[in-house]
Amino acid sequence: MDEQSCPRCKTTKYRNPSLTFMVNVCGHTLCENCVELVFIRGSAACFQCNVPLRRNDFRTQQFEDAVVEKEVDIRKKILKDFNKKEDDFVSLREYNDYLEDVETIIYNLTNNIDVDSTKRKIEQYKKANNDLIKKNRSKLSRDEEFIEYCIEQEQHDTELRKKQVLQEERTEKKKKQEKKEALIDDLMFSDLPAECILASHRELVKQMEPTVVPRMAPTQFSTGIKMGHQNLFVPIPRVEGVIYQHTDIVMETLGPHAPSQPDILEKGYLQNIRPASDQDRGGGYEAHLGCQRALADALYGLFFACEVGPSPVPSTSSSDISEMDVS
Repeated sequence: MDEQSCPRCKTTKYRNPSLTFMVNVCGHTLCENCVELVFIRGSAACFQCNVPLRRNDFRTQQFEDAVVEKEVDIRKKILKDFNKKEDDFVSLREYNDYLEDVETIIYNLTNNIDVDSTKRKIEQYKKANNDLIKKNRSKLSRDEEFIEYCIEQEQHDTELRKKQVLQEERTEKKKKQEKKEALIDDLMFSDLPAECILASHRELVKQMEPTVVPRMAPTQFSTGIKMGHQNLFVPIPRVEGVIYQHTDIVMETLGPHAPSQPDILEKGYLQNIRPASDQDRGGGYEAHLGCQRALADALYGLFFACEVGPSPVPSTSSSDISEMDVS
């Protein structure tokens, strides 16, 4: 993909790594500096399609492709009105047809196909389903409720972990302060030499094991699935019957048997075979495999004999016999 550049000032990310692109409602981009300069009075035309725009029509571009950015914005706006759920339909086929119509509307608006008729279709849908649109906006779907529950649970667990870490830090800090004060008191009031006091304190610190507050074990995965609360794996059904037993395949070679692998290695068959390289061995190939395959191809079918019957005698007709008599 070519380097993205501003259509007005021609600045690229290569020249200015901190350059920020902004995209408008028609899907075209401008850098942030050009947006501030061009739309200083509030409104102006797009540099690529001459659509009248306002400053608040621009937003920071999230995707490198402006078409993807346009589609995401259109999809958000369309799904605010086309918010029917599967429960609003009699059959699954009707719901799938509805989803297909929504995707067709998004595709047409993104690629500027039948824009006027598509907009009229949207307005007709809004008028016909105004009450249902408001009702669906007010209630959350089951997926959204589950996501909100997971977010709340994760926030709760995060707060508990933060409190636990803070408690550990306070406890550790308090212990260090107590040890420091005890050392200072011993140095001030004890009659022992300072070296002995320091050595005893070092030994005491080594012997004392730090009391660690047990941390809470995680109760769910990052996806929100509870640990140990759901059985997501279906047990394999047990099939009653005869246990399978493997039997070697007996092949009719119609020829002498090829030498076995020990014979090939011991009786000098490999003298006329190219030795395997390190790359061959890495792929699982050895020289005796190729030799055994070549010998098998040469020996198979040597004893094959085709059953040949007597050759058919050509029949002679009466006309042929008369011609022979005349001659």
